[in-house]
Amino acid sequence: MPSEPGKTKFQIDLRAHLREQNISDNLVHLICEIAEASKYVINAVRTGDLGVAGTSNLYGEEQLALDVLSDRIMRKRLIHSGVVCNIASEEMEEIYQVTSNPQGMFSVAYDPLDGSSLVDVNLAVGTIVGIYQGCDLLQPGRKMVGAMYILYGPRVSLVYSIGKGVYEFTMNQLMEFTLTKEDVQMKPSGDIYAPGGLRKKYTEENERFIRHLEDKGSKLRYSGGFVPDINQVMMKGKGIFMYPALTDSPNGKLRLLFELNPMAYLIEQAGGAATNGKIPILDIVPDGLDQRAPVYIGSREDVEKAGEFLNGHA
Repeated sequence: MPSEPGKTKFQIDLRAHLREQNISDNLVHLICEIAEASKYVINAVRTGDLGVAGTSNLYGEEQLALDVLSDRIMRKRLIHSGVVCNIASEEMEEIYQVTSNPQGMFSVAYDPLDGSSLVDVNLAVGTIVGIYQGCDLLQPGRKMVGAMYILYGPRVSLVYSIGKGVYEFTMNQLMEFTLTKEDVQMKPSGDIYAPGGLRKKYTEENERFIRHLEDKGSKLRYSGGFVPDINQVMMKGKGIFMYPALTDSPNGKLRLLFELNPMAYLIEQAGGAATNGKIPILDIVPDGLDQRAPVYIGSREDVEKAGEFLNGHA
């Protein structure tokens, strides 16, 4: 990758890097606007109210004040970006239409602060974003033109892809995102696993798969936050995250549009895989904003092995 004169590749900032990727100016602008919004979200995380907001989202879940504030920050930035026609947020009940003219525009689905209930115990949380060309948000994730997450941990990192590999940027002391890893790659198999959900509610097939992972020596590494757990698998380049169907929740917990599609896009771009146990996450056609799905995501061979157990072939 070419670098600016006098700069190493790890001094390249996000905007300069994006301009080298041969994408539209509007897409460059959109990704940079989301990155700018994240600076206000991390400030809210560090200093904001940890209480409840007294409202609920479209799933009937009580919203935290940080959820509402983070959503407001992200939505306002997207509305005023000038390049977005439709917005869907996990904290909004319906799609917000910015403009009916899709020419050169994008639609964005996002979870403004995934894992917000972990903030009061000082664990890592994050923002998840999926980007689509035009105004249609209810289409398979494989139609996305880009995806990203921002992890608010000991360091703030931004991981993105526009279908040309996966790149990690880290926020420096000037609150600028500079390149730290390029062409992130997953190994075929790993030795860590992050299992979500209450294990006593696992189906027998999932229980057998967990025992298989334990028998091969995989270590349990689960924080309770989707963004930090996926980031761990991605940056270590190995392992599997799963939130399966439970006996009382056959569709699992995680939302297709706001959480699973962007992460599946990123993991696939890094050479990994993501399925619901039967088909790739990115091939699922969403039937609404609130659709959920089980997920097995990470190293390709581990994800394929999960499918074998689930479908009785192991």
